[in-house]
Amino acid sequence: MLVEGTSDQVALETLAERRDVSLVAEGIEIVPIGGAQAIGRFLAHFGPLGIPLAGLYDAAEAREFSNALGDDLEQRGFFACDPDLEGELIRALGTAGVEAVAEANGDLNAFRTLQKQPAWRGEPVEEQLRRFLGSGGSRKIRYARLLVETLDPDSAPEPLDRVLGHALSAGRG
Repeated sequence: MLVEGTSDQVALETLAERRDVSLVAEGIEIVPIGGAQAIGRFLAHFGPLGIPLAGLYDAAEAREFSNALGDDLEQRGFFACDPDLEGELIRALGTAGVEAVAEANGDLNAFRTLQKQPAWRGEPVEEQLRRFLGSGGSRKIRYARLLVETLDPDSAPEPLDRVLGHALSAGRG
């Protein structure tokens, strides 16, 4: 699976763990490509090897992925997170659920501080949470795991569920 970044990788690995799926046993590797602009380079590397590919990308990066893969991304096993992984996880858990995870991990005060900043006052809580989760690479990666661990594994965001299902069926096919 090709994913834009490490947080996507961690979220998918955690979802697989929660579902008792061994990615190693299934022959599935998740490769963070370092951003959407790199998809062409990774397709050029892996495509000739005949390896079945799948992946996740942020909705805003659909053009990069379409340019590299063609128009029917889902048919090829590539699924969009709308607007991104954090947005999908916030929707799946709800804002109260995400705030509960932040509180349990000692970060709720930091989130409340962000909410008080002039640029973020009055913005929807979902957007405030996306900004909070996305600020700093380590927080984004840490919360990818924490939020997926909190989810019911059978109620994962659709793009995560679908890309994992696609990779599993390609590996078994």
